[in-house]
Amino acid sequence: MDARGSYSYGRGLRQTIDWWLVFCYLALVVIGWISIYASIHSSEPSSIFDLGSRSGKQFLWMLVVFAVDVVILFAVNPKLWEVLTPPAYLVVLVLLVLVIFLSRDVKGSHSWFELGPVKFQPAEVSKITTSLMLALIMGRQGFRLTTPRGFTQVALAIGLPMLAILGESETGSALVYLGYIFVLYREGLSGWWLFALAMCILLFILTLTAGWWVSAAVLVATCALCCLLLLRRRWKTSAAYRRRVVRWALAGVAAGAMLIFATGFIFNNVLQDHQRSRIEVLLGLKEDPSGVGYNVRQSMIAIGSGGLTGKGFLNGTQTTFGFVPEQSTDFIFCTIGEEHGFIGCFVVIFLYVMMIWRIMQDADKSREAFTRIYGNCLAACLFMHLFINIGMTIGLMPVIGIPLPMLSYGGSSLLAFSVLIFIFLALNRQENKYF
Repeated sequence: MDARGSYSYGRGLRQTIDWWLVFCYLALVVIGWISIYASIHSSEPSSIFDLGSRSGKQFLWMLVVFAVDVVILFAVNPKLWEVLTPPAYLVVLVLLVLVIFLSRDVKGSHSWFELGPVKFQPAEVSKITTSLMLALIMGRQGFRLTTPRGFTQVALAIGLPMLAILGESETGSALVYLGYIFVLYREGLSGWWLFALAMCILLFILTLTAGWWVSAAVLVATCALCCLLLLRRRWKTSAAYRRRVVRWALAGVAAGAMLIFATGFIFNNVLQDHQRSRIEVLLGLKEDPSGVGYNVRQSMIAIGSGGLTGKGFLNGTQTTFGFVPEQSTDFIFCTIGEEHGFIGCFVVIFLYVMMIWRIMQDADKSREAFTRIYGNCLAACLFMHLFINIGMTIGLMPVIGIPLPMLSYGGSSLLAFSVLIFIFLALNRQENKYF
């Protein structure tokens, strides 16, 4: 009998686990494994199970990860995650700082610990601890995001690991943290923050491509329009409200002007040479088809040549002859596009969308704030990786080295996303055990 005086009945695995979410996860893992083999079969002639090849190593990681998934889902008490969150967050934060000084330079970044043949990237694990920390902070009774105390706590929880990752020169992983703003929006943050973020991106791009005066004109016009719309909607309210709207509009113009005039400094002094080159190629400021733009160009050729149904498994010419660098990791999506065409790309994207939708649906039904917020964090991480990686392979985003969840080769990424997903499944299962 529960606290309300009614009887509660236990529910079995069929009713407590979101099997559609599990199916999407397993399907993406298997598709990724097969695609990894397709991307390396010509350079590493072997079977898909050969432990000396990337596909064989990924298979080993899959076995390890599936065992971890089962342990998380059935052996670990879901309530333990709330207890472990603060120390785990601090440990990972320390690792994010230490890796900057203790790791060797790998393509301009310091983000990997190397323990013999095993490589470990703390930035991947930080998504788990940051999501848990946000759920713990915002799930507390009486928490209000709109108060200075609440906003500061959340900003520090997101900002500290993000700054450490930027210090590793892992811009792609740091960009994923911007996705948490969608979580904050769903938890009561004003939509004006989303608008401000979009305006910052727009002004940065306009300043680089069209000049500061175009950005300034767009900024003033946008702030004036927002001011007029707000005043028109509530013109008959107090004079204090009208003064507050005007002050916010002027503050927006001042902040935007600072960003416009800081764009040149940020672009030339903060970003690294390869990052500047990638942005310039993306925005059409320069052509470099055989240099920085080579990866994206070959990726787009591979995806475009797949047509509707693709060239068939192991029959992709771009893939077979190794024209696309990093094809088993960051550019795994172009392997699917070339060999399985539009239909294959649609199936993969559909599985991701279904997964994100199921996570958000389960999170919204949750009675526990911790589970709801953690589920939204998980959905945001998946969305940002999906958006950035696929946008990168089709030329809509700069090449910033970010894996496609469950598909790209790599044990750290597969383990991190699997733990993220199965912690949520365990939390959701705990809530669904009883009516």
